[in-house]
Amino acid sequence: MVKRKKRYLTATMADGYVKRIGPTADPFTHYWRIVAELENGRTEVFWGHVKSLAEAKKKRAAADGASRTRGWRSFMFEIAELVEGPV
Repeated sequence: MVKRKKRYLTATMADGYVKRIGPTADPFTHYWRIVAELENGRTEVFWGHVKSLAEAKKKRAAADGASRTRGWRSFMFEIAELVEGPV
């Protein structure tokens, strides 16, 4: 069994928000975030990290369904590449 080195990963969103993940040995490559505006005016944030850009893009379709199911007024879906950083 090969033991993978643990590392920290960082995603920087377009609005300047920085998400740090780790330590992890998993091969994550992308971070996704949904910022949803609810009917009552409040905001909810959903996020995750995945092992490929294709997997991250699939979350967009799920967000469309969630928007209808949960009655969101609107939502913003974003993907950012994860970059390995110092411990």
